[in-house]
Amino acid sequence: MKKIAIISALLLTSTGVFAEEHAAEALKHSEHAVTHGQSGHAEQLVEHAGKALDHAKQAEGVASGSAKTHVSAGIKSLEESIAHGKQNHADVATKHAEEAVGHFKASNG
Repeated sequence: MKKIAIISALLLTSTGVFAEEHAAEALKHSEHAVTHGQSGHAEQLVEHAGKALDHAKQAEGVASGSAKTHVSAGIKSLEESIAHGKQNHADVATKHAEEAVGHFKASNG
């Protein structure tokens, strides 16, 4: 019985670490998307927002509580950012990427 409790604790801990790693990567790529968007580089914004989106979806799958709420909101912001970036609307895409950054920061805090 003690082994089961230890294994369960390890799994829960590793799941939290998994979520944090993906959330950190989502934040990093979202920040890169913002930087490129502020320079008017819509194509690079889309590239980094797409990478951030992949990581955010991984984090969302294992996050819980308010962290999950923020990650989910960040995902929506990234999807909007990508859609506008693909239309070469770097200014609007940047605003959505900035929203994603805010959500990912809030999910880690």
